[in-house]
Amino acid sequence: MTRPTPLWLLVVLQGGISAASLVVEIVAGRMLAPHVGMSLYTWTAVIAVVLAGFSAGHWWGGRLAALPANRALAWTGGAILAAAATTAAAVLILPLVAGPVLAVVTSPVWGITALTMVVFFLPSFFAGVPAPVLAQIAITAHADRSGPALGAMFASGAVGAIAGVLLAGFVFIAWLGSALTLVLVTFVYIFSGLLFFWLGRSRGFALAILAGAAAAGMAGLALAAPAQCQRETHYFCLRVEDLSADPSSPVHLMVIDHLAHGISARDAPQVQFTVHGAMLDTLTRLRAPREDYSTYVIGGGSFSVPRSLLAQGAGPMTVAEIDPEVTRLAAEEFWFDPDSAEIWHEDARRAMLIRPEVEFDVIIGDAFTDVVVPVHLITREFYELVAARLTPEGSFLMTVIDYEDRLGALGSIVLTLREVFPVVEVWTQAAQPAPGARMVFAVVAGNAPTPVDQFTAPAPDLMTFGALGDGFVQALAQDRGMILTDDYAPIDRLMGRPD
Repeated sequence: MTRPTPLWLLVVLQGGISAASLVVEIVAGRMLAPHVGMSLYTWTAVIAVVLAGFSAGHWWGGRLAALPANRALAWTGGAILAAAATTAAAVLILPLVAGPVLAVVTSPVWGITALTMVVFFLPSFFAGVPAPVLAQIAITAHADRSGPALGAMFASGAVGAIAGVLLAGFVFIAWLGSALTLVLVTFVYIFSGLLFFWLGRSRGFALAILAGAAAAGMAGLALAAPAQCQRETHYFCLRVEDLSADPSSPVHLMVIDHLAHGISARDAPQVQFTVHGAMLDTLTRLRAPREDYSTYVIGGGSFSVPRSLLAQGAGPMTVAEIDPEVTRLAAEEFWFDPDSAEIWHEDARRAMLIRPEVEFDVIIGDAFTDVVVPVHLITREFYELVAARLTPEGSFLMTVIDYEDRLGALGSIVLTLREVFPVVEVWTQAAQPAPGARMVFAVVAGNAPTPVDQFTAPAPDLMTFGALGDGFVQALAQDRGMILTDDYAPIDRLMGRPD
């Protein structure tokens, strides 16, 4: 190089690349959700793989930093152009490899980790290369103030990372979607890579332009790829599927991330199409203390249960659905009338906490993150809040999913509820589950038992549901349960299947 690169330009480059790489990390979690869900395991895998990529990239970048500055810049430019290509390719690769990878690596934990490694390790690796190269150039070219220069480079990387996280989480994903966000990152990388070549006065600049054009073409293919989400919101990837056997009588399924969260028929609002919906619907009516009972539903989803209860004469209905887009989709595609209920677009626990004056005859917990109930909705402190918001004859119902051969999550929820409520029941379909099968339960808590121990309900075919025996439930809570608190509630571990 004939003249030193200005420190401000090195700082801007470091901050921009750091921001772009953290945008990719946040988007990775969202892109994986339609395939493996959004869970503790998903974010653990994403963070681990991205940090592993950064670490390996930093190591290689450190070796490049030992080269003469012009050669180091050229090699770094090539790495960033590779980051551009692999970032754009992630949009195309993920749908192709998700099925085969998860079929080969059947453990949920290692399957998520392997899929994340296949798709997102290389973009992180290449994005990690510039940091040591830029730091070496900064302290060499500005030897008279090497300390401040090095500090500025570290600070720029940290500030860029913070900006990338905030922009991805609060702006890009909700407004642009995952694919377009990664395309934007791709072009940031292309510009940065070409700038590295220019700063290094590299003879390979023409080749770099061709590589940048190829990466831009990859970005175009990514934009043209089928979208995984019908709507991508601040919280979820939403999709609607038509299950209608008769087009004149539509039936729709709502998919949130990778799981079915509700099914509704336009012409049969009172019919449930899921096991948990049938149990919640019927148990609510069985335990309602009066005809015009008031209900608070935690988690709207397709609003199938609120719609059914209202169609069958329920009284005042309140629904806490944190995502306004979910409510809009339920109104547009699932025939729910938003004016038929009071809807709180906020966290369900906070909504109750800040409204000490409200009381309900029935509170229904039907919120999920992946297949587990959000951790702050399964603790003793939350159940105490629920009890305080119920009328004296009121009941709390919640959906719980667990595996037949584990039941640690179910046992812990039952044990914790018994700390607060005198009566706790567990209901499920009256059928022998397959070994190791994932089962759906409805847990009921209140001051009195349900007046029946068995019922039939359409889901949509008639199914029989029954309450598990008191002795079995007692043993389940004592042998496999733990008290869940705001301080300690390892629901992902209790629910997870690491084998």
